[in-house]
Amino acid sequence: MKNSDINLLSFCEHGGCGAKIGAGELSSLLKDLNIENNPNLLLGFESSDDACVYKIENGKAILSTVDFFPPMINDPYIFGKIAAANALSDIYAMGGKPLFALNIVSFPEKLDREILKQILTGGAEKVSEAGAIIAGGHSIYDKSIKYGLSVTGMVDVEKVIRNNTCKKGDALILTKALGTGLILSALRIDEAKEKETKTAILSMERLNKYSSEKFYGKEIHAVTDITGFGLAVHGYEMAGSSHTLIFNAESLPILDGALYYAENHFATAGSMRNRNFMKGKISTKTISPIFEEIVYDPQTSGGLLISVSSDIAQELCDEIKKDDPLATIVGCVTEREEFPVIVL
Repeated sequence: MKNSDINLLSFCEHGGCGAKIGAGELSSLLKDLNIENNPNLLLGFESSDDACVYKIENGKAILSTVDFFPPMINDPYIFGKIAAANALSDIYAMGGKPLFALNIVSFPEKLDREILKQILTGGAEKVSEAGAIIAGGHSIYDKSIKYGLSVTGMVDVEKVIRNNTCKKGDALILTKALGTGLILSALRIDEAKEKETKTAILSMERLNKYSSEKFYGKEIHAVTDITGFGLAVHGYEMAGSSHTLIFNAESLPILDGALYYAENHFATAGSMRNRNFMKGKISTKTISPIFEEIVYDPQTSGGLLISVSSDIAQELCDEIKKDDPLATIVGCVTEREEFPVIVL
């Protein structure tokens, strides 16, 4: 069978970050695990942060994260690049620098190994672009295709950026446009337009490295990357227990075509899981049902959501725009109101 005859999307039920287990399901699974406390583990899974933080010595800490998923696109090389960019993103969201990565691979034994080679090549190129190295990995034969990375990074303990330490009065910056889940859903049944697909691919391939490099010398209060839980759930996590995130719907950057696909019912199962989790936690009563889909849409290799003092937000946003031109100030942080997340 020739590579051109292979439909990678036929090997999975859900593609990209849309395959993530829902936030509510994860919480119930993890809450009763008996995990021994370790004073060096500064952040573990109990915090819902983007990577774990383990203190070593000389004021340094190791960042560790893992991310993998099924194909969201038929081109194996592009799939590899997107999967790697997505996995690396957690390190950038914590304010760190990736050092090395391990490949994680599931691949059908009957398929041409050239397909796997292209996936690994795409991933390796993105890791190299990040200034890190591929140091090994693990692969298994299985009926489904999955690929991703376990990434190790480094950060100064005092410079770790958490996802839920925003402050009242902060402005919110989003560095990439929303809507990848809707476009990928349309692509799965050959309904996505070529130009819109290319734009979404370029966004998903782009490393969040370039946005995070603009943090240097600035007091960044909180950061998270927007992936499978969508803007709504990741925003809820950022709000923590004492703040509310207010998003201005008109300011949200949206990929071309995403609203059209939302209107024509291309919403994913991941979107529904996000919507169900956010019941009672979000107010969207002033926006249309179509626009609501953008808020819940699971993003694959999405941008960074940054909470920073309003005094320097525009300056930071302008700097980020040099590499991520759709970066926009999309809202603000207030003291806790009736809902943790409000979209106006």
